[in-house]
Amino acid sequence: MGSHDEQGLRATFTTMEKSTEAEWKLIAAEYVPYANALPDRILGHLKLLSGDYGGFAIDRMTHSLQTATLAHRGGEDEEYVVCALLHDIGDTLASFNHADAGAAILKPFVSEDNFWMVEKHGIFQGYFFFHYLGLDRNMREQFRGHPCFERTVKFCEKYDGPAFDPNGETLPLEFFEPMVRRLFANPKRLLHPPSPPAEERAERRPRASRTRARRSVTGAAIGIAALLS
Repeated sequence: MGSHDEQGLRATFTTMEKSTEAEWKLIAAEYVPYANALPDRILGHLKLLSGDYGGFAIDRMTHSLQTATLAHRGGEDEEYVVCALLHDIGDTLASFNHADAGAAILKPFVSEDNFWMVEKHGIFQGYFFFHYLGLDRNMREQFRGHPCFERTVKFCEKYDGPAFDPNGETLPLEFFEPMVRRLFANPKRLLHPPSPPAEERAERRPRASRTRARRSVTGAAIGIAALLS
């Protein structure tokens, strides 16, 4: 059976001010399968890095896979490995701030530490080459003392930095795909948290009902709000 959209059941408002509860319920129902397909879109976009060398010895896709392979072999947990895989996914559409884009995609699904590491890795990686381009290689020093400083140094030194080897071990995307799907199945952090009254009402429900309500809010209303903001 096709989606409501394919069957012609769509909202009719032309300005949000005139929207109705019924229309937003329809939109929320459509959002659920859209959100569930996020891993497919992530993997598809990552594949756009294939064949793009940018002057490097290996293409951007191979670099991403090699970074994730090094992290996996280094004993990092699954969330960290997926961060390693996707750290440069922003290269295509955010060529001037790719680290910000990759971190934004990961933000709802990863810890604060991993988010910060991905968001700042571009500056930290610059320690190895910024001085060749007339920039300050010690730009990362502005973050010295931050709890994630050494974590990000390690990421760049052990995993990101050495992942440009044409002969280096590079596990295929299929190896990491289940990890990506598991990570993006459930957001850990919400960009638009539910209002306190909704949380208070949820606390009075049985645990199973609270779980269903939380998933519903996360998968629909909050996701829609995030798209529109």
